[in-house]
Amino acid sequence: MPDFPWDLLEPAKALAARHPDGIVDLSVGTPVDPVPESIRAALAASADAPGYPLTAGSPALRAALTDWVARHCGADPEAVGVLPTIGSKELVGWLPTLLGLGPGDVVVIPQVCYPTYEVGARLAGAEVVRADALTALGPDPRVRLIWINSPANPTGRVLPPEHLRKVVEWARERGVVVASDECYLSLGWEETPTSILDPEVCGGDHANLLAVHSLSKRSNLAGYRAGFVAGDRALVDALLTVRKHAGMIVPAPVQAAMVAALADEAHVAEQRSRYAARREVLREALVRSGFEIEHSGAGLYLWATRGEQSRATVDWLAERGILVAPGTFYGPTGDRHVRVALTATDERVAAFAARLPG
Repeated sequence: MPDFPWDLLEPAKALAARHPDGIVDLSVGTPVDPVPESIRAALAASADAPGYPLTAGSPALRAALTDWVARHCGADPEAVGVLPTIGSKELVGWLPTLLGLGPGDVVVIPQVCYPTYEVGARLAGAEVVRADALTALGPDPRVRLIWINSPANPTGRVLPPEHLRKVVEWARERGVVVASDECYLSLGWEETPTSILDPEVCGGDHANLLAVHSLSKRSNLAGYRAGFVAGDRALVDALLTVRKHAGMIVPAPVQAAMVAALADEAHVAEQRSRYAARREVLREALVRSGFEIEHSGAGLYLWATRGEQSRATVDWLAERGILVAPGTFYGPTGDRHVRVALTATDERVAAFAARLPG
């Protein structure tokens, strides 16, 4: 296994923490705003749960998940499979193993991406290939799984429907599974993301497709570990079978909280407005200080560069009491960028802006 990326940030974190006004930590992207009251009430009301919950999800949760992917992803509610997961990272990390991949198989991941895609492939013993274009893969019959991510972490890049459609067509011709990480689907800014389950992309056919979603950012439920996967019913059923044996079950109170969260879009709009305001302050401060923002049309991060190695930028910001993630955490080609998360309080975001020159 590679080193855990954020452990490598400890020296910069210690430097930033010495600032007289305290650290502004924009490195991890962990939510800081309250869990909506309706969700907390649903969790508390279901706290008396002495029995084992259903791995497949309660009937109420399965109905809520199906309705949500129909409304927000364009999925066919009569054909789509749904399955709750213990947060999205758990599924990302174990998906190659759950699908039966192993030595001799290839998992394709983006050039710059969430590190757990690679970790999941390594856990299964599969080989990792980084590629953003199908032409770079050639006729390799060992490819079994392709990860795509739109809006992307860390870059905020949005893949247009025509690009997604080409990936789906390419994969289906070869019997390859496409896993689409759509955890930031609700956070489109200058660009509007499209789900891989949208008929414009998949033609209404979910075969070979899995869309991964999380309630961590949209509902501030990172501490609840609440996620789900949707798509090809046969694939979802196969995942369910393995997860039953492995005891990978979302707790019953969390399932009830997910039902409440999925039924209420008002809190999502409110949280989105918070992130929009913080994003504007952060973006203006970075540009004023000489940074260039690339991609970042959606999602929870700004992908910023000063035209130097990312570690130098991390240190420059740490000297001002600010902690961000170096682009190298996400792949070798991210070396000249840093990822700046929108997840800090309004007060800390204001402190960030005040500390930058320009």
